[in-house]
Amino acid sequence: MRMTGRPGRTGRTTRSGGQAGAGDLLELVRSGRATTRGALQQATGLSRATVGQRLDRLFRAGWLREGAGGPVESPLGGRPSITLEFDDAHAVVLAADLDTRHARAAVLSLTGEMLAEHSGTLVVEDGPDAVLGELGRWFAELLEKAGHRAEEVCGIGLAVPGPVDSETGRVVQPPIMPGWDGRDIRGRLARAFSEHTGAGRVPVLVDNDANLMAYGEQRTGYPDCSAFVLVKVSTGIGAGVVVDGSVYRGVDGGAGDIGHIRVGADALCRCGSYGCLAAVASGGAVARRLAETGVPAASGSDVRDLLASGHPGAAALAREAGRQVGDVLATVVTLLNPGVLMIAGDLAGTPFLTGVRELLYQRALPRSTAHLDVVTSRLGERAGLVGAGALVVEYLYAPERVEERLLAMGV
Repeated sequence: MRMTGRPGRTGRTTRSGGQAGAGDLLELVRSGRATTRGALQQATGLSRATVGQRLDRLFRAGWLREGAGGPVESPLGGRPSITLEFDDAHAVVLAADLDTRHARAAVLSLTGEMLAEHSGTLVVEDGPDAVLGELGRWFAELLEKAGHRAEEVCGIGLAVPGPVDSETGRVVQPPIMPGWDGRDIRGRLARAFSEHTGAGRVPVLVDNDANLMAYGEQRTGYPDCSAFVLVKVSTGIGAGVVVDGSVYRGVDGGAGDIGHIRVGADALCRCGSYGCLAAVASGGAVARRLAETGVPAASGSDVRDLLASGHPGAAALAREAGRQVGDVLATVVTLLNPGVLMIAGDLAGTPFLTGVRELLYQRALPRSTAHLDVVTSRLGERAGLVGAGALVVEYLYAPERVEERLLAMGV
C-alpha cells in the first residue's frame, strides 16, 4: 500500500485517512519495500515505539519472523537492523480449478508453492452439490498427502468456467454450467470442507477461470506488465484482464466474456444465441466439426490430444479457429493496448497461435501491436490454481483485513 501524507509526530496517514496500522506494516514487509524497523519508521512516519508495538502483534500472530540473512545497515544510522520477513509457514491455502469435465485441486503455501495436487474427472453438469462435495473430499486427501492439518488452512480459492459476481461469489447465467446460476458456491464448498475434515469453516473466494489464470500468469511471469490479457480457448472461450496488478472484472463480473461476441456465423451457441465466437472457434466447436468428419472428438481436451498427436485435420481446424479468434482480438488489443497477450487452454498450440497472429497483426493498427508480445501459457494447467491461491492470500493479508483478523484472534 502506498503511504501518503507528511511525516509527523503521529505518523503518515494511509490512503484510508488513518495512521499506518499493523496491516500496513505487514504489507510493506511482504512487498519488500520496507524490511527493517528503521525502514518501516521512515515509510510510515510512526515512532519507534509504535512500530515496535504493531510488529509485536504480527509476531504474536505468527505472521512475521526475523530474516535468515542477518543484520543490515540501518537507514537511520546506529546499530545494524534485523531484517523482517513474512512467515509463509504459518498457514496453507487450498485451490481448485473446474473445467467442464475435469478439475484440478492443490494445497499451496502462502507464497504459491505447490505442496500437493490432484486432477481427475468432475463433470460440472452434475451440479454444485455433487461437484463441490467431491472437492471437499479431494481437499481432505490432499492435506493428508501434504502433511498439513485442516486447521492450518486459512482459505480456499475456486476457479469456475463462467461469469462470477465477485461481491457474492455466485455465477451469473453461466452458459456451460447448468444448475449453478445463483447458487451459494462459497457456502457449499465451505460446508464440504468442514464435513470432510472436521475443521471449522474458512473463507472461500470464487472467480472466473480465465481471470484467475491471467492473475496467476501475470504475477509469476510478467509482474512488470501493467496491462495483461489472457485468452483461454478450451470447451468455451473467455479472457482475463489484469491492469496495474489487479484483475479487471467490470461492474458485475462480466468483463472478458469474449466467447459471446457475435461474429456473423449462424452456429447455435450454448448460451442460446446464434453466431457467438465460442460457437465457431472454441475447442468444443472444433471437436464438433471433427466429429462430423468421423473423427472421434467430443470436447476441447479431445482436440488437444489430437493436436499433440499431429492430426492434420485437427491442426487445420485449429488454425482456422485461431484466425477467427484473432479477428476479435484485434479489437481487444486496440481497446486495451496490452503489453502481453497470452493464449492458454486446450487449443493453445502452434496451429491456433499461428492463426491468431495472422489475423491479429493484419487487422489491428501497428501502433497497437508495436510493443505487444503474443505468447502461450507458462504455467499450463496450473495457472488457475496459482491464481486462485494468490487471490486468497491477497484478500486475507490486505491491510484492512489484517486488522480484522488480528482483533478476532485477540492479538
